[in-house]
Amino acid sequence: MSLFKNASFEISIAKPGGLPPPIGAEIAFAGRSNAGKSSAINTLTDHNRLAFVSKTPGRTQLINFFRLQCGAALVDLPGYGYAEVPEKVRLQWQALLERYLRTRENLIGLVVIMDSRHPLKPLDRQMLDWFAPTGRPMHILLTKSDKLSRGEAQKTLLEVRRELAARGGQVTVQLFSSLKKQGMEEVEQTVSGWLASQPFSETEIAPGETNEKKHTPG
Repeated sequence: MSLFKNASFEISIAKPGGLPPPIGAEIAFAGRSNAGKSSAINTLTDHNRLAFVSKTPGRTQLINFFRLQCGAALVDLPGYGYAEVPEKVRLQWQALLERYLRTRENLIGLVVIMDSRHPLKPLDRQMLDWFAPTGRPMHILLTKSDKLSRGEAQKTLLEVRRELAARGGQVTVQLFSSLKKQGMEEVEQTVSGWLASQPFSETEIAPGETNEKKHTPG
């Protein structure tokens, strides 16, 4: 079964203090508003409405947790870079994102969504810089690749990889299309590798277990 299939909504939070207990490994998804993050999540989970797709800020103002069948969580972070958001709200989102990315103990990796036609914008670079000091892996999805010719898509992929080469193996990059459902296997292989390299602690959920089972007195 697909790693992401049958994911279920767990909780939404608006402030760092509302984060759920760190149970199970977490894989975060981040990206500029309208870069295709929600569509990518819906495609990977094979669920049309799991992540809210909108052209205006809405549910993505929150950090949304979706529990995977293996016990890990897919964490949908607020979209960043939306021009019409008031400065106060934008700063609040930034603080929430930065706090989560830098301090969440069971966050094992970050998937960064970038529009393949406009990759590595300043806020994308800032996101990579925020997360880099953790030493954890990052994987970039160059979305909407179906809107480019094959030659243009490959050129963009090579250029982004070349520009990020100085970051070493911490950052990997691929093309992705939600519309064509292309690149799904590569994402799953990457994230599965992250999960396989993480030993489960006593507070984490082993594959096949659930929150309820883990907390049932023995």
